[in-house]
Amino acid sequence: MSRIPQKLTMAVIIGNRGFFPSYLVAEAREQAVALFSRLGINTIMLNETQTELGGVETRQDAKICAELFRAHRDEIHGVVVLLPNFGDEKAVAETLRLSGLNVPVLVQAEEDNLDKMGLATRRDSFCGKISLCNNLRQYGIPFTLTTQHVCALSGEVFARDLQRFEQICRVVSSMRGVRVGAIGARPAGFNTVRYSEKLLERLGIAVETLDLSEVFTRIKTLRDDDIRVDEKRRLLVDNADASAIPADKLVTMAKLFVVLSEWVTANDIDTTAIQCWTSLQENLGINVCSIMSVMSGQLMPSACEVDVMGALSMYALASANMSPASIADWNNNFGDDRNKCVLFHCGNFASASLESPKMGTADIIGTTVGKENTCGAVHGRLKAGALTYFRLSTDDLTGEIKAYVGAGQSVDDPLDTVGCRAVIAVPNLENLLAWICRNGFEHHVAMNHAASAEILHEAFSRYLGVETYLHH
Repeated sequence: MSRIPQKLTMAVIIGNRGFFPSYLVAEAREQAVALFSRLGINTIMLNETQTELGGVETRQDAKICAELFRAHRDEIHGVVVLLPNFGDEKAVAETLRLSGLNVPVLVQAEEDNLDKMGLATRRDSFCGKISLCNNLRQYGIPFTLTTQHVCALSGEVFARDLQRFEQICRVVSSMRGVRVGAIGARPAGFNTVRYSEKLLERLGIAVETLDLSEVFTRIKTLRDDDIRVDEKRRLLVDNADASAIPADKLVTMAKLFVVLSEWVTANDIDTTAIQCWTSLQENLGINVCSIMSVMSGQLMPSACEVDVMGALSMYALASANMSPASIADWNNNFGDDRNKCVLFHCGNFASASLESPKMGTADIIGTTVGKENTCGAVHGRLKAGALTYFRLSTDDLTGEIKAYVGAGQSVDDPLDTVGCRAVIAVPNLENLLAWICRNGFEHHVAMNHAASAEILHEAFSRYLGVETYLHH
């Protein structure tokens, strides 16, 4: 089961400054409770008995609020700061510092009304937000801004900003402490998917390895009529039309699926990268593509050719919007249209993203290992719609992890080929491809049906310390 958090918990700070109307704090708290409840987000926030109206204004307020947050530290995915009036920038910043939280922070400031600019009703949150952000920068606390400098707490602009922030928090939470399973050795001809485990450790990302010889040994201990084998076979058949696949091949695939799943569970693995050729074909007479497709559909993405960084890229995409991600090659030009290209892989895409997915053979690999030994590849055309593409990479030359992300469209232009394929349209594609080549990125790219490019850019560049290029 995927460990990407579905329901998030936000710590909420309501800033206050005493010579502004106090009822604004109580009003903000009431509106916040209603909004977070409507969006299905849990909250940790002060109540009216812990500080004046549940706001944060003084050093003592900051200590009380920070203590509350520390008590719920393992539950909190992000912090939302609300400024119903100017607020006390120092008290809010002190709260964050004392809490010890290392999560994304969203800053909202309420808008003033032109007919309420008197001393009894004015807010000055417009100015207070600038002061708070200045303090946060002094304290070295990264933060996210709302779309508008000031916006109504009860309005749709802020509701959308909060939902976007929720996605950012989910990505950051998911990527910290993620565990990758590298199954089998990197194919000898693919230097492109080399990576640095030591650089990944800087982000708290662990890589666990499993040799294919251990997989083959465990498969031999499974009986054809084992209930676990039948359960996995049913998952494979439900994932894509498998009517053309011999029954014995499906059983072998199911056994492989059992072994991989039990190892994943035993080692708390979140995402996998598998040596998909040619050892599996030569030893088992099957492809692992359908198994990878099922796992990706379960939000436990699986990448081809032991592409660990590709698997992490898929995991980031899946965590942003809780939808399956796939991985493909930047593979072919699309005629003379330089803003379109073909993405292709033998057959590992998540079936939910495909038109009429079918299980078949991998014809390209089949030319070297025999077509009959490649049963299990998924064939299908990527559905049309919005697309986000993303790629993480470790760069040993600079000692850094880097990434690129962008938005595109999967289009339904005619394409006559096999496997998992897509025609995608990307603005200024030639510039992107030149950038990929000049910066030493791999030929694989992760993608899913989403519009989360800016979310991933914010999460990785602002909170995870990964230099990320956002393509336009």
